[in-house]
Amino acid sequence: MKVFRGLPNAAARAPCALAIGNFDGVHLGHQVLLSRLRDAASRLKLDAAVMTFEPHPRAFFAQMHGDISKAPTRIANLRDNLNSLTNAGVDRVIVEHFNAHFASLSPQDFIQKVLVEGLHMKWLLVGDDFRYGAKRAGDIDMLIAAGKHSGFEVETVAAVQDKGTRISSSTVRAALAAGDFIEAKNLLGRHYFISGHVVHGQKLGRTLGFPTLNLRVAHHRPAVQGIFIVQVHGLTDQPLPGIASIGVRPTVDDSGRVLLETHVFDYSGDAYGKVVQIEFLEKIREEEKYVDLPTLTAAIERDALQARAYFSQRSISTNSATDRI
Repeated sequence: MKVFRGLPNAAARAPCALAIGNFDGVHLGHQVLLSRLRDAASRLKLDAAVMTFEPHPRAFFAQMHGDISKAPTRIANLRDNLNSLTNAGVDRVIVEHFNAHFASLSPQDFIQKVLVEGLHMKWLLVGDDFRYGAKRAGDIDMLIAAGKHSGFEVETVAAVQDKGTRISSSTVRAALAAGDFIEAKNLLGRHYFISGHVVHGQKLGRTLGFPTLNLRVAHHRPAVQGIFIVQVHGLTDQPLPGIASIGVRPTVDDSGRVLLETHVFDYSGDAYGKVVQIEFLEKIREEEKYVDLPTLTAAIERDALQARAYFSQRSISTNSATDRI
């Protein structure tokens, strides 16, 4: 899959079938849309292309108005979204930088300069509530009329429902915020995880007796925050059990920077630079600010005991099930 930061240059502007959206989490609703995109691209002998945005448009406007709390929480980082799009059979992804200039484009300029001239789009698939252009003035009827003039087809897709519940990024965020990883899996079609390179940290965990793998979180509002039971993929052939904290570490850091720290039980290998996946299994508690490091250490010890008990019980349950086979 080819990834373009902004519109591709003239040499790379092959005609395409295009889907537009934020695709945060690439959940089952997105996957239905992407399946239709692949089918159309195959039928028309075009590349299957996706246009998405960084940052999320709502996050951009929230930042512009000085109220980041209005920004949606982020389900997946760009790495994980791109991997999911690759797995969905997308040939080309255009990651459009959403800034003041892009937000000010008129609907007509968005269609002509971005979609027609910039991407050579011949077929377009969007949600039935898709809006675009300055002040969200563009609608589906405008796209259809432009398509008749410029030679592209437009199709829309309604929101996917599961047992009467709309599958959307909002419903995934709600499940993750509630620590309901079973429901999140039902909506995503896979276990929930965050991946990234292991980076160097302050090494504070070592002094507390709980060394951690540190992953940077590029966005300020991850969809999960707190202390979690997790398992880690990418260090050995099998996932390893552990506990993770994702948040701003209020006891030891006042910068507001979000970090994902994971303590892997009984692991002492060198993980720096490796790409790992942190799979979330169960929420233990919210992040807290403690009066001192001994109090923080005691809390981590309690969390570790709870997580070890979780894995021990799961092992017992698995062994019991095996015994019955």
